[in-house]
Amino acid sequence: MKKAFIILLLAGLSITQKTFADEGMWLPHLINRNIEELNKLGCQLTAEDIYSINKSSLKDAVVNFGNFCTGEMISAEGLLLTNHHCGFSSVQSLSSVEKNYVNNGFWAMNKNEELPNAGLSITFLVRVEDVTANYFNNGVLITNIDSVSDVLQRNAVRGTHYTAEVKPFFERNSFYLFVNETFKDVRLVGVPPSSIGKFGGDTDNWMWPRHTGDFCLFRVYTGADGKPAEYAAGNVPLKPRHFLPVSLQGVKQNDFSMVMGFSGNTERYLNSQGILLAYNQSNPAKIKIREQKLSIIAADMKQDQSIRIQYVSKYARVSNYYKYFIGQNKGLKTLGVAQRKQEEEQAFYQWVDADAKRKAKYGALKEGYEKTYTIYEKVNLPYVYFEECFFGIDVFLEAYKASNALSGFTTSGDVAAVARYKASADKYYKDFNAATEKKVFIKLMEMYRDNVPAAMQSSLFATIAKKYKNDMSKYADAVFAKSIFTDQAKMNAFLAHPQASVLEKDPVYTGMQTTLEEFRATLGPYLGLVYKQLDDLNHLYVQAYLEWKKSELHYPDANFSMRLTYGSVKDYNAKDAVHYLHQTHLKGIMEKEDSLSDEFIVPKKLQQLYSNKDFGNYADSTGSVPVCFISNNDITGGNSGSPVINAKGELIGCAFDGNWEAMSGDLVFEPQLQRCISVDVRYILFIVDKFAGAGYLLKEMELR
Repeated sequence: MKKAFIILLLAGLSITQKTFADEGMWLPHLINRNIEELNKLGCQLTAEDIYSINKSSLKDAVVNFGNFCTGEMISAEGLLLTNHHCGFSSVQSLSSVEKNYVNNGFWAMNKNEELPNAGLSITFLVRVEDVTANYFNNGVLITNIDSVSDVLQRNAVRGTHYTAEVKPFFERNSFYLFVNETFKDVRLVGVPPSSIGKFGGDTDNWMWPRHTGDFCLFRVYTGADGKPAEYAAGNVPLKPRHFLPVSLQGVKQNDFSMVMGFSGNTERYLNSQGILLAYNQSNPAKIKIREQKLSIIAADMKQDQSIRIQYVSKYARVSNYYKYFIGQNKGLKTLGVAQRKQEEEQAFYQWVDADAKRKAKYGALKEGYEKTYTIYEKVNLPYVYFEECFFGIDVFLEAYKASNALSGFTTSGDVAAVARYKASADKYYKDFNAATEKKVFIKLMEMYRDNVPAAMQSSLFATIAKKYKNDMSKYADAVFAKSIFTDQAKMNAFLAHPQASVLEKDPVYTGMQTTLEEFRATLGPYLGLVYKQLDDLNHLYVQAYLEWKKSELHYPDANFSMRLTYGSVKDYNAKDAVHYLHQTHLKGIMEKEDSLSDEFIVPKKLQQLYSNKDFGNYADSTGSVPVCFISNNDITGGNSGSPVINAKGELIGCAFDGNWEAMSGDLVFEPQLQRCISVDVRYILFIVDKFAGAGYLLKEMELR
């Protein structure tokens, strides 16, 4: 099901409270509605300290990092902190066998040594405007939403270097305009080796206790005028409107904590049918497909160091959500999420039926959802296999990108389109190993063929059956021998003298086009119908839901807009007889150390620092350096790299994960179990200073 949003505010509704202090991904520009509760929890800030367009505020220190993570400014000289796994693809792209920053880490000892990152950008939020009134006519949602958004966006930034985006909230019951400022000269300053930044690897991923130094540092540069500029040697460090001071005072149980960042996606009001669809169909298929892909890549990475460097970032991306889907299904079952949703829905429909006016307006919702999901269940699994298998094959995905990128050339001879694609293709081939890709190609094509009903498959598979006797290995041999997408030399020759006829004969390109076009023709109409019906049902449902729950304060589902969550540092009881404390320490790293496992290798220098108790002023009352801590802040994907902020507005940590026991949290918040895992800022400083010897960076921070 598409994202179902919760209404935060609808005209005429009296909203006064919410259920849990720790639940909620709140819009910072509306935080004045929550500020009394924040203050009761210990926060010493005002609403304007958090979000303001008239003075510097916390929102001016928080950035959208690369359109997939969050980062924060921590100095007046443009120094930026985010997660190791957020900067990992940049680190990988800068690495080679000779300069293996993935394994060994990297530290610039002055600004001249910082490494440019082509294609990496960060974005600040400038302001937010409520533009809801533009989208309703006599209380009815207009149909030309996109055209209205285009006009509003253009008008908002006319005469400036800003960009603007209108985002729908609360299932298109409210709309907000976000004005942004993007900087493109972002340079790598420092990253710990993977043995620190990814310590625990897949085994510890999504787990607590955690001992991972999941952080890295970048610096943002501007032109001499302080405005965004493309990379140039003469650019100067950004002077941010606000940066976060860093607290060395540490955390203790029940301390106030606040997280600000770009929360990615939640579906807290997905109904029980959508949850069962994910549990029974989507998640098991994704787990099965990704498991096969990961197995192939892992085996090749183990055999060849150059392949490991090429694929380490790809592997991490696939693996992260492979484990997420496993954990989500486990949580959905263990916590009885679908049953709880069904009970809530039963109460909701009883409320609807109890009033004639409500029944007239909302009475068709139940039957509407049932009919729509009947269709959805028939086309969902083929869609999942198409997305995970077909577009999980890099050569097909690259052909799809090329089709879009080169459309200007093939239709009008736009030579600039070719040059733009050449830069993209170079990045693709840098991390491409034909032998590995062929193995993935064979396995995923077989899985697609064997699990999607023949009537819903592309005619490509009938051709394979007829011409290659259904032998996917023989088909793969022919494809990889002939296609320009499997060989950089062939691609470069094509781009030197591009001709549309070459693409039209290429087996990867034609296979991609055939499958995509026939998928759109066969399944597209059904998916389009399902999404349209769900959009309309959800739009009506959230109105009804908020009318039903009008005494509570509600927040919108995450949609990668800036959010604020607040709560406290807190331990938890994971299961029977298992209680987890709120803090881990360097001692735990040494207890996990295993020289025979790539996931638990501890660098010799870190071992020496521990053995010599050379902790500087970063140890806490236990006599050891704190590494990670947990809080009950409500986060999701996209919050990776978000600052964890104390009651005074100071940085205490960098959020990087959720916990295994609450993996269903994107669908239902679990107040007793759900925890945000963060790397303690004292461990970050310890690694920068004592391990990396880059203590000069601390001099530009405001340490408290």
